[in-house]
Amino acid sequence: MTKTSIQFKYVQKSFGDNLVIPDLSFTVQEGEFVTILGSSGSGKTTLLKMVNGLLKPSAGEILIGGKKLADQDLVNLRRHIGYVVQQIGLFPHMTIAQNIGVVPKMLNWPHEKIVSRVTELLQLVQLDPDSFADRYPSQLSGGQQQRVGVARALATNPPYVLFDEPFGALDALTRLELQREIKRIHDSLANKTFLFVTHDINEALFLGQRVMVMHDGQIEQFATPEEVVTHPATAFVKELLGTVQQNEQLWGRAHD
Repeated sequence: MTKTSIQFKYVQKSFGDNLVIPDLSFTVQEGEFVTILGSSGSGKTTLLKMVNGLLKPSAGEILIGGKKLADQDLVNLRRHIGYVVQQIGLFPHMTIAQNIGVVPKMLNWPHEKIVSRVTELLQLVQLDPDSFADRYPSQLSGGQQQRVGVARALATNPPYVLFDEPFGALDALTRLELQREIKRIHDSLANKTFLFVTHDINEALFLGQRVMVMHDGQIEQFATPEEVVTHPATAFVKELLGTVQQNEQLWGRAHD
């Protein structure tokens, strides 16, 4: 029997007089990898920030693990939600091992447990612990730093991991490599719910077990990649898919 992981019920979000999200309701099941696709201003990052309480809804209700977000200790909740952003935000004066161990140290884990967890996570993101643990962020490439960002987000073995366009600043080849890596990591971890925000339709379709297509603060379609491609629910989704088809046509002409 599937368990509900994240649920929005009639959620609204305004910034002053600007209604960004008029009415949002959806359910994500435990262990799902959901990609949230939309252009700038679609509300996708606002949605993500409401999940971990960085933003409060103006109306409606959010449930995390079956409990109302409004009733939870947000500091404690955030320590159990992994968060990966485009800017990464590694501490430059700390080694890679220290960066990954930041939250476990805050939670007073024993030193030996932190060292063991750091080693395990570096192996998970395919960075050799012997080579990388004692380096500093400035000694790593952008792709390697982003791997460390993922490892840090997983440090306390959180049930939820949020990704806010984490690969947007990377070159195309590195981005493709990390997409495959993050998919492999999700497949290897039990019952981890991933929410992944992107404006790249190919990334959304490749990564997501389900894809939430957003536009003007509303869900245009929330379905499997196959269903989105074969049965686009709205004119907007159809238009989005048209950009992929246009690229395929360009490639086709280039190789004729």
